[in-house]
Amino acid sequence: MVLRIQRIIYCHKLTIILTKWRNRARYKNKKKEDELISKHELQLKKWRNRLLLKGASAGKSNLPEQSSSEVCLVGETPECDISQLPERAILQIFFYLSLKDVIICGQVNRAWMLMTQLSSLWNAIDFSTVKHVIPDKYIVSTLQRWRLNVLRLNFRGCLLRPRTFRSASHCRNLQELNVSDCPTFTDESMRHISEGCPGVLYLNLSNTTITNRTMRLLPRHFHNLQNLSLAYCRRFTDKGLQYLNLGNGCHKLIYLDLSGCTQISVQGFRYIANSCTGILHLTINDMPTLTDNCIKALVEKCSHITSMVFTGAPHISDCTFKALSTCKLRKIRFEGNKRITDASFKFIDKNYPNLSHIYMADCKGITDSSLRSLSPLKQLTVLNLANCVRIGDVGLRQFLDGPASVRIRELNLSNCVQLSDVSVMKLSERCPNLNYLSLRNCEHLTAQGIAYIVNIFSLVSIDLSGTDISNEALNVLSRHKNLKELSVSACYRITDDGIQAFCKSSLMLERLDVSYCSQLSDMIIKALAIYCINLTSLSIAGCPKITDSAMEILSAKCHYLHILDISGCVLLTDQILEDLQIGCKQLRILKMQYCTNISKNAAERMSSKVQQQEYNSNDPPHWFGYDRAGNPLTQPDNITSSKGSLELTVEKSTYSSEEEVA
Repeated sequence: MVLRIQRIIYCHKLTIILTKWRNRARYKNKKKEDELISKHELQLKKWRNRLLLKGASAGKSNLPEQSSSEVCLVGETPECDISQLPERAILQIFFYLSLKDVIICGQVNRAWMLMTQLSSLWNAIDFSTVKHVIPDKYIVSTLQRWRLNVLRLNFRGCLLRPRTFRSASHCRNLQELNVSDCPTFTDESMRHISEGCPGVLYLNLSNTTITNRTMRLLPRHFHNLQNLSLAYCRRFTDKGLQYLNLGNGCHKLIYLDLSGCTQISVQGFRYIANSCTGILHLTINDMPTLTDNCIKALVEKCSHITSMVFTGAPHISDCTFKALSTCKLRKIRFEGNKRITDASFKFIDKNYPNLSHIYMADCKGITDSSLRSLSPLKQLTVLNLANCVRIGDVGLRQFLDGPASVRIRELNLSNCVQLSDVSVMKLSERCPNLNYLSLRNCEHLTAQGIAYIVNIFSLVSIDLSGTDISNEALNVLSRHKNLKELSVSACYRITDDGIQAFCKSSLMLERLDVSYCSQLSDMIIKALAIYCINLTSLSIAGCPKITDSAMEILSAKCHYLHILDISGCVLLTDQILEDLQIGCKQLRILKMQYCTNISKNAAERMSSKVQQQEYNSNDPPHWFGYDRAGNPLTQPDNITSSKGSLELTVEKSTYSSEEEVA
């Protein structure tokens, strides 16, 4: 009896302690939230005062406004003069700047000009970012001045004169050269560069007009060439590949990209095998002419291949997989192939024990049997089975029961429509190191499955686009705390309440995609501005209720924004572009499709401030579900059929995070 009373007293004490702890935690959270809101309101007030002062000063005088840096230079010594820092620190700062920014910095004053002339700063020059603004003569003079320091040159997409390309031949110490997508780059340009820069290790000739003449130059001059891209170069022939074995040959080549070179026959692959026996990484995308015999001819002598990429090669079959068993594969990728079946994976653990990356996106012949065969792979870290619609809960459970689940870091199960909460529960039990998970368009996923996701503590990125989740699921997901990336595109049941609840608990959030969630309004932008100020990427495409006032708040708070998609936000006007220029100076990619109230002139002015911009003022397509004023369409057939069209338009998550970085 005494023991029972003691137990009751003990339980009562625990209840009191837990109640006090809970109340204290709630008080701290409420206090923290109030502080964030107060800070937000104060910063927003300062932002608006700053805009008012700027407008007033512009109205008082037509004289050019002095910048704060100029004021400092005229009067007293500035408080922070970075020119006094050590050279190593200065270099670290300037390495973050583009070539255009470095040039602008050199025009501030003499001290800044001297900083921009540090020789190490010109080891790598990227002209592709300023190809539309810098004339040929500046490129020639720059290369002439820094010819002994330049190690890496990037001319990608530059429309230059042949004389400009020839100036690169003066860079005797050049190691990396990228002339991809340069329509004026010819064999003659390559001849000058090959004679002047024999130390090139990396050479990207993708989508240029080079012929067999260039192929003859490669083994003659570039004896140490290691990386070569000939992607979409369709003017050389099998004979050009035979030249690779001339002289000292290209025997040190370890990476080769032949994507889109449909003119290469089986004999051409034999020539490659004879001259480039040390190849480790091979990429052959967009090759409808590629057959099993081509791969067999290649691997006869190239047995050291560790990475193979085939996308857009529909005639590759299980025979290729069998032929590759002689190689030491660690990474393999097929995509959109209907001839690859479960037979390819039958003995995969014996033939490829070191496989760490497997990409089998959109391979309709793969079933649960393949997943069972993959389970013994102990080194597997990345598995992409997007659009493999025949995979279900049984196969995934068998895969996760094996040793492969322990090290898996990235798992893409987009459009695997047979998966349900059962699979997610198994993931939470067996994948302690999972960082990236995509369950896009897995329509059987419910709030219960989201509760299991919360238990994957290592998770930093989750894609739930196209699922049937609601605010309840987002409330549950907000308990995770460590998520940095969330995509809930086309989740039609989500409202402002769900996004606000998630943002309050996700202070580390960096990327958010809520596109085509048409019920969302300005409230979510306010929540992001208060709680998620480290945001770098935001997509609110297809959200017709977003207005200028919300974008003003975003510009005032989210200064690290790099990517912004406001396509279909029909209420936005030219004013938001002015706000973005002032507040989001790091913005690099801006998408403004179907923005009916943004003028062409304003978009053209904004295009000079970003690296990539998409714009049109057309009416939103019918499958957006609303008209140019943001009003819902009356025809129910247009709205109900929107989901099928949306899957074609919304960016498909068929690639892992590592592929995006590459």
